[in-house]
Amino acid sequence: MLWENQSSVSEFLLLGLSIRPEQRGLFFALFLGMYLTTVLGNLLIILLIRLDSRLHTPMYFFLSHLAFADVCLSSVTVPKMLWNMHTNQKSIPYAGCVSQIYFFLLFACLDNFLLAVMAYDRYVAICQPLHYTTIMRQELCVSLAAGSWLLSSLHSLLHTLLLARLSFCGDNTIHHFVCDLTTLLNMSSSDVSLNELFILTEGGLLVILPLSGIVGSYIRIWTTVLREPSAKKFFKVLSTCGSHLLVVSLFYGTIGEVYFFSSSSMSNDKKMIASVMYTVVTPMLNPFIYSLRNRDMKRALETLVNRAKFLMSKHEI
Repeated sequence: MLWENQSSVSEFLLLGLSIRPEQRGLFFALFLGMYLTTVLGNLLIILLIRLDSRLHTPMYFFLSHLAFADVCLSSVTVPKMLWNMHTNQKSIPYAGCVSQIYFFLLFACLDNFLLAVMAYDRYVAICQPLHYTTIMRQELCVSLAAGSWLLSSLHSLLHTLLLARLSFCGDNTIHHFVCDLTTLLNMSSSDVSLNELFILTEGGLLVILPLSGIVGSYIRIWTTVLREPSAKKFFKVLSTCGSHLLVVSLFYGTIGEVYFFSSSSMSNDKKMIASVMYTVVTPMLNPFIYSLRNRDMKRALETLVNRAKFLMSKHEI
């Protein structure tokens, strides 16, 4: 069935961030720099993991998937925002808006699952170190990653199909820089009770279950550490889990601020700023968090830089 048959609205208008005309160039340069940092930083992580055999472990296998998901999550929203900011053309076709929602839900949900899987990996590494290689074998890692992709795809497809059946006959103005599912539901002239039911049940479960898994894993980790407390063990756990905990806090903290803790009186501008945090800022910070707080990543980066210097000096000779 054609998209046009589903709605009388052929396009939406993304109003974007409230930026004065004289500040548009500055914000364009700022967001372009953040986007390029996100893409290059996460691709560097993937490259380091691929090239350094010391990083061919379950934790870095999942980290490479997380880095790829972060690149895709930013690429779903930021290029369109930059284009609208540069050209001052705020329109997006109906099909493009629905497609953006599909891929946004896909990669946001994938981040959610991967963070939970990485927490389980850390739990096994610290609480069951003698059985780590037996439990976290390659087959299980591939299955966990594939399962995360599959569940995320089904989740985004379900909500996209439920959205596609709705009609939009009135105002087509979206007070956001991205096509937001809840915003579109509020704009629809159709009955959205089924959509809201699935958001509360299926969508809620897909947030609560992984988050519960993360919390449960870290409760077990700290319980294990506190049985025989020592400064050495504490710092070892902190170095092993610190980066992951920081990323989890950023991801769930910013999403919670937008969807769970924000009041109905919260202005659209504040909601958009919070949305910028988890769609633009958090994916950009992840490479720095994992590289600056991780000795293995630092060594891999130093090896890559030394190899590049050697090849350049050899070429000059």
